Amino acid sequence: MITDSSESNTVALVGNPNAGKTTIFNALTGQSQKVGNYSGVTVSEKSGKFHTPDGRKMNLIDLPGCLSLTPVSVDEKIAASVLMGSQAGEKVPDVVVCVVDASSLERQLRLVLEVIELGLPTVLALNMVDMAESGGVRLDTALLSEELGIPVVPMQANKGKGIIELKQALRMPLPALSKHHWDATYEGRMSKIGVIIEAAARRSDSDEYSHTTSDKLDSWFLHPFTGWLSFIVIMLSVFWSIFALSEAPMGMVEEAFGGLGNWVNSVMPEGDLRSLIVDGVIAGLGGTVIFLPQIMILFFFIGLMETTGYMSRAAYLMDGVMTKVGLSGRAFLPLLSSHACAIPGIMATRTIPSAKERFITILIAPWMSCSARIPVYTTLILLLLPGVSFLNKALMMLGIYSVGIITGFIAAKVLRTRIPADKEVSHFMLELPSYRAPQIGYLLRQIASRAWSFLKRAGTVILGLTILLWALQTYPKPDEGTAAAEDSALALEQSFMGMAGKTVEPVMKPLGYDWRMGTAVIASFAAREVFVSNLMITYSIEEDDDEDKMNQSLRDKLVASTWPDGRKIYTPLTILSLLVFFIYALQCLPTTVVVMRELNSKKWAIYQLVGMSAFAYVAALSVFQIGKLLGFE
Repeated sequence: MITDSSESNTVALVGNPNAGKTTIFNALTGQSQKVGNYSGVTVSEKSGKFHTPDGRKMNLIDLPGCLSLTPVSVDEKIAASVLMGSQAGEKVPDVVVCVVDASSLERQLRLVLEVIELGLPTVLALNMVDMAESGGVRLDTALLSEELGIPVVPMQANKGKGIIELKQALRMPLPALSKHHWDATYEGRMSKIGVIIEAAARRSDSDEYSHTTSDKLDSWFLHPFTGWLSFIVIMLSVFWSIFALSEAPMGMVEEAFGGLGNWVNSVMPEGDLRSLIVDGVIAGLGGTVIFLPQIMILFFFIGLMETTGYMSRAAYLMDGVMTKVGLSGRAFLPLLSSHACAIPGIMATRTIPSAKERFITILIAPWMSCSARIPVYTTLILLLLPGVSFLNKALMMLGIYSVGIITGFIAAKVLRTRIPADKEVSHFMLELPSYRAPQIGYLLRQIASRAWSFLKRAGTVILGLTILLWALQTYPKPDEGTAAAEDSALALEQSFMGMAGKTVEPVMKPLGYDWRMGTAVIASFAAREVFVSNLMITYSIEEDDDEDKMNQSLRDKLVASTWPDGRKIYTPLTILSLLVFFIYALQCLPTTVVVMRELNSKKWAIYQLVGMSAFAYVAALSVFQIGKLLGFE
């Protein structure tokens, strides 16, 4: 029993996916949040602190979403083990807050009853009551509280309603529950739920509520024809927006870095230090940070689909397609998340109960083009299709993403036949939440968090790599009076970078790349974003406040590059070869580390890295060589 106001107590949030746990967690904890891992596993643990109205300090933990305490997925196993006190390093929570979607109360009460059966002090957070009532559900929270034997707090968490009342409920001394008054079997719970719904959450029989707004929208978005049409239009709109809406902010970022470079040039004397700052740091970071607006737009649309409820509908649509390749709709969300970043996408596979399906999803996830590839794709598309409309660029981008997705699905079908079947067969079950207005605050926090992560990466890993690349292309410096001292291109060729590039050129030349492009490709295996900044450094593109001028300068230098026999290097066929290579290559060492942890296998992580890289090389080689044979060079 909670009685000592000086003692810090632990409150656990538990609930079905999409019930609003994250919204309530953010509203309670504000900025006092931290994310770690549960002891012995890689499942994330999100925790924070808040105070009740009487000043009592509470530790809040947000348990992974689950449908039942009879777990089938990794996330559900963690949630159940924490509540039952069997999770290493975690004590049994003092209070459990069950968060349920009031509009789906009948389905979500099963988990509530299971939590109550544990005997822990429990509070029911009845979220989204506005949506339930607008759908014709008549809620009697007092009767619901009486039937369950626990406090019930009606809430509309996305608008902050009910947060104070929830804190007040947690302030009250909550005794451990007495023995529940229903059968502990599955049938007994279902019977009890029927009684509760009949008494406290009756649905109106009025025709006005026979079809809710969500029902009407689903008749369009889940229709075999209009559903797919909508899905394609939405995806195309995302890619169009990445180009069209990002143009102005990208120009502002470019102008800022260009102005900074010009200012440093004007106040510092000529020398290696100025070159390091302007040509290394500013040019390198500028060539990466300029793509931040496009990445933020992508995360905005993914967050928008999640908060409105459309993401689950897309998973439902994709289930029919994915079943044909041996996956299910459960794999859709991790694969879609991988288009933002493969790392959270791979971690999201914990919700897949089938070990075999989870394994296959992890292996193909890096073929879903992540946001780090956007700078590369954007640059290559502009080189391949200069001056074309935003729509054509969006179609080209959609085609690039589709190639990765289709190949991933083919690989999944092949792997499905070569990996032993699971002992237990899992069925795809998906809760379709009601459609709701987007949570702007949540969207902004997500975008800000992703942007900050990108900037931290740019300020650490990418900054270090750009400085290293500058040093490699600057040293050793040619002797005074030699031809190399007067010719920057010859000096670059004699640098460490030039030496390394010449070493790998025989391997890259069959793909159509010279030593400069070879060094950019190799550097991108540490971080794909470095590819563009490496080209800027290698081809001595000076930082300028005019983005179009810089892009044109890079394009002009690439177009003008020739082999010793005078043949052009960067033809459209070479650019296509590069696009294919970047679609398939696993150029992200942090992803390999995460795969190693999630699969608990160094062998499979290395197989994936080597296998995808080899596949990328062969695919790019095939495109270039077959294209040459057909006369497209």
